[in-house]
Amino acid sequence: MGLFGVKHKELELVVKRMQANLENNYKDNAQDNLKEFIERFEALQQAGKLSKKQVAYYSEVMEEYKGKLKGYSHKDQTPYWT
Repeated sequence: MGLFGVKHKELELVVKRMQANLENNYKDNAQDNLKEFIERFEALQQAGKLSKKQVAYYSEVMEEYKGKLKGYSHKDQTPYWT
């Protein structure tokens, strides 16, 4: 991580928002950020705007967050007051 020339500014902003939402337990927002990250990553990759190193790096980042966010949602939880 943090290798010079590997990070992509736009993708890093999404990763930072996703991590902040994870840390603050904003589950649905973190899921939305992951979806946004995947869409932007794929679009940038298809447009040829990412180097091979960036593709490899962000593929790992994507898999890491997919693992962290697996089953991570408020949508299926029953409120305690019902």
